[in-house]
Amino acid sequence: MKTIKFTFNRRSLEVALILIICSLFSSPAFAAGVKIRLASDSDVGLAGKWTKARAEEWAAKTGNEIEYLSLPPSANEVLTLFSQYWAAQTADIDIYQIDVTWPGIAAPHAIDLKKYFTGDETKQFFPRIIENNTVAGQLVGIPFFTDVGLLYYRTDLLEKYGYKEPPKTWKELIEMAKHIQAGERSAGKPDFWGFVWQGSAYEGLTCDALEWIYSFNGGTIIDSNGKVSVDNPNALDALKMAKSWVGTISPSGVTTYKEEESRNVWQSGNAAFMRNWPYCYALGANKESGIAGKFAVTVLPKGASGGKSAATLGGWQLMVSKYSKNQAVAADLVRYLTSSELQKRDAIELTRLPTRPALYADKEVLAASPWFGQVLPVFSGAVARPSTILKGNYNQFASNFFDNVNKALNSEESPGQALQTIDAAARRLVH
Repeated sequence: MKTIKFTFNRRSLEVALILIICSLFSSPAFAAGVKIRLASDSDVGLAGKWTKARAEEWAAKTGNEIEYLSLPPSANEVLTLFSQYWAAQTADIDIYQIDVTWPGIAAPHAIDLKKYFTGDETKQFFPRIIENNTVAGQLVGIPFFTDVGLLYYRTDLLEKYGYKEPPKTWKELIEMAKHIQAGERSAGKPDFWGFVWQGSAYEGLTCDALEWIYSFNGGTIIDSNGKVSVDNPNALDALKMAKSWVGTISPSGVTTYKEEESRNVWQSGNAAFMRNWPYCYALGANKESGIAGKFAVTVLPKGASGGKSAATLGGWQLMVSKYSKNQAVAADLVRYLTSSELQKRDAIELTRLPTRPALYADKEVLAASPWFGQVLPVFSGAVARPSTILKGNYNQFASNFFDNVNKALNSEESPGQALQTIDAAARRLVH
């Protein structure tokens, strides 16, 4: 066998290196002039403007273009819109911002992002969210930011009415809300309420109601084996409790409230307590807010004896459409938006919760929002909605769930009837 020898001089080595470098930067991930269409938060609020600006930063750095699709404020409306795009198998959208409950629905229309993210890279995110986003071995989305339900409270009013700390149980919250509400109304604030939350018939109510049920030690409504246990005595006590708030410590109109309606009442100074997501913190702390410097956040209250504080896991992921004609470039933008650097900026500027655990110990993040230190332990007991079990049936389950809970809150049916209806429908969807 002959041995073939290759002889390189200095010049040929230089040329070879140049060719290798050029080939790397002409690969799709570094393509210039490609237009990427990103469907993300509404650009009416701070979140959408922030995401759009960061995407445009990436475009400027890489020589690509961004077309930003501003989404409706309601998750239900967004899913309806996305479902239409996916049914049409359109290439009009490259990247979708999807809810934590949608990976099972979105999986048939998404690329497997394991192609672009190594195992070591995905380990830097919350394992529970990566697990949630993995369907049949396919990594559907990269965690963008996460959410858990929190209790906001007016520190100035607690002090004014003699309370040294926020409520630890729902019973304490009710007593404090009644006391503060009566006092503020006597002081000339007829529109003041004790507690505002999300009671409209939409996914936000699913989150609130699951927190009530779990806090009463209601158990897993659908466990990992598909066992349904929605209709149980603890869940009934929780729903009866929430119904008792309507028209007493909460406005009758709370059954039409979503996140922003709740926040508007709270931020105008007309509520003592509010259940909402972390994004409200930065808005309330803004110097133009009427409650800046007058509030804090804590974990949600516990239910009856033996109960625990429960917070529904929320958050959004970035998926790349399998119908995209520029998948590698789109994945590069996903990498940029979910990077540690940008998640840190997001946490500091918008108080959105990072999906990277390491950032909860970051000194600059904690200096901007010291309460982040309280949030990390909440994730260990966060309530996950049963979307992994139900997959494509989750949306049908959730619609039935929040519709019937809303009917119970509005006295259109009893809490017991609502739970029986939800339970029966869940059993049909699971089996």
